[in-house]
Amino acid sequence: MKCGLLGRKLGHSYSPQIHSHFGDYHYSLFEKEPEELESFLKYGDFAGINVTMPYKNDVIAYLDELTPLAKRLGAVNVVVRRNGKLIGHNTDFYGFASMVRKSGLSPAGKKCLVLGSGGASRTAVAVLEDMGAEVVVISRNGENHYGNLHLHRDAAIIVNATPVGMYPNVGISPIDLDLFPALEGVLDAIYNPAHTQLLLDAEQRGIVNMNGLWMLVAQAKEAAEWFTNSVISDEKISEIYEILRRQMENIVLIGMPGCGKSTVGRLLAEQTGKEFVDADEKIVELAGKSIPEIFAQDGEEVFRSFETKALEELGKRSGLVIATGGGCVTKARNYPLLHQNGTIIWLKRDLDQLPTDGRPLSQANDLTMMYETRKPMYEAFADYTIDNNDSVTDTVRAIGELI
Repeated sequence: MKCGLLGRKLGHSYSPQIHSHFGDYHYSLFEKEPEELESFLKYGDFAGINVTMPYKNDVIAYLDELTPLAKRLGAVNVVVRRNGKLIGHNTDFYGFASMVRKSGLSPAGKKCLVLGSGGASRTAVAVLEDMGAEVVVISRNGENHYGNLHLHRDAAIIVNATPVGMYPNVGISPIDLDLFPALEGVLDAIYNPAHTQLLLDAEQRGIVNMNGLWMLVAQAKEAAEWFTNSVISDEKISEIYEILRRQMENIVLIGMPGCGKSTVGRLLAEQTGKEFVDADEKIVELAGKSIPEIFAQDGEEVFRSFETKALEELGKRSGLVIATGGGCVTKARNYPLLHQNGTIIWLKRDLDQLPTDGRPLSQANDLTMMYETRKPMYEAFADYTIDNNDSVTDTVRAIGELI
């Protein structure tokens, strides 16, 4: 059985990988221009397809039937051939509803703001209304817009259904969460990066937050049920979600200079199948000179600027093991760059075991004083702390058990 994803520019899609876990069917990517749409739908060799932007509305004109939910939402993201007819359905509704339930949030009787007015917004609105919420759509124009958010200070849940904050344009948020003192949760349909600026802001405030990866997997599960005309256990959502999350996640190593980040990182990358990158090597590439030369010729602040540029570039990527420089924690601006896609692990090693050769700051400063200054910074950055005084193998094993 042939299935796949229909779109215009698909680039790197996780759909083939996701669907490989759901059923015994071949799954391909179908990149089609608008003028090819009618011919593909009528005569294409497929039993079922997912449909992504910009064709979720356009395909409707060529279908024989729509499910009631697809009619309600005015958008189709699944098409199947049944008895010679093309039937359109929408599984985004199921996916977003599953995401809300997974988050633990309870929208019933509460004000929910949905940012954006496109297809993703309509899905979120329909789900939240069915859950008993009072839903307000925030758009650039209309009665409720970004200029009068103060009218909705009582909002309990915010859903981002816009592309603001999506890779590669990371680090920006559509709204200021300080405007909402009653806020209980933030949901973002974006899953790359794992932590958009909006979600980072929510996390900083101790507010429940969740990205769109669970929704992506959940909607694919219902699509697979349509493809195979079978029932698939909801447990598969969690299973596949964890596989994808671990695959996409960066593992970021921080710690004092010489604590073993590069050595541990290389072995960890080898064992996890991730790519190893050394932030110091990236700094040298950007600066066009060695790190001792940067310090000698330009000073520490210039080095820190290059360091932030390097971490900004590396932090946007996924599936890496990143060894950072020992002082990256001295600049708070580096935290969101590393955390947006990464789990941050602090490697600790006894100070008398730290080498200083080729390390300008370690040679110029008392290590004990440096450590005491940086210790609260490492603690603030780190998700986990691992002792690296024993063998590298033991350290890598301990990290593996954590993640």
